[in-house]
Amino acid sequence: MDKLSTILVPFDFSDAAKKALEYAVAFVGRYDDIKIVLAYISGHSNFKLLPENFKKIEEKYRAVLKNELKWEIQDGSLTQTLLEIRKTEKVDLIIMGTLGADKQRGREQTHTSRLVLASECPVLVVPHNYKYSNLNNIALVLGRKEIDDSKVLSTLLKVALKFNAKVHVLTIENQPTIYGYSAAEEKNENSVEYYLGNFYKERIFIKNKDVLEGILTYAIKNDIDLVTIVPRNHMKHGKPSEGQLTHLLALHSKLPILALD
Repeated sequence: MDKLSTILVPFDFSDAAKKALEYAVAFVGRYDDIKIVLAYISGHSNFKLLPENFKKIEEKYRAVLKNELKWEIQDGSLTQTLLEIRKTEKVDLIIMGTLGADKQRGREQTHTSRLVLASECPVLVVPHNYKYSNLNNIALVLGRKEIDDSKVLSTLLKVALKFNAKVHVLTIENQPTIYGYSAAEEKNENSVEYYLGNFYKERIFIKNKDVLEGILTYAIKNDIDLVTIVPRNHMKHGKPSEGQLTHLLALHSKLPILALD
């Protein structure tokens, strides 16, 4: 199985971007041969473009990474430019910071959630006040509908394998119906078992009319380090969703969110 090889971090020198880079550096570690690409999109920030500003970032992390940081400095629409860089650099994972809803800064909220919903590659959203913790426990949130393409779970396997993390599969029962026995749910279960193998720890069903509250409450109580979701806005079969849960988690979660795509 191929490992993660390239991570893209949108970087405008903001606190949220710095937190995302800190997370990416800790995620990669000192000895892993993963390249980090920093994307500075000049149309997104008023920060004065000075060479010494980039050099300071490079020097800060030079001793703790196997590979040097690589810069992509471009102009244009943030989301579209990032998606183009993702293709040219063959990015496996985007790690992006967010200020969250509590900061009342609509611009950062919009850019982060927009990228998550627009990207056709996994995006890991890091809250600005999150302190990195080793990934020991991961929650994978699944609904009742069938995963459109189970291959998206391969990224989750790569993360679980890198950190030897256990994956808790979580479904929030928010409607008065029977969960866990439909053909779609059985197929999801088989896909999870196939892709995750020994990293798959348990299957949990929790009753809560508020899906967001159910996810976040479970995550806090069970020492979850990363919440993983499978957005349905890029479905190949059936009608895509508008990504409401993805958007809400990106805004309100105090834990990192990994959107598989």
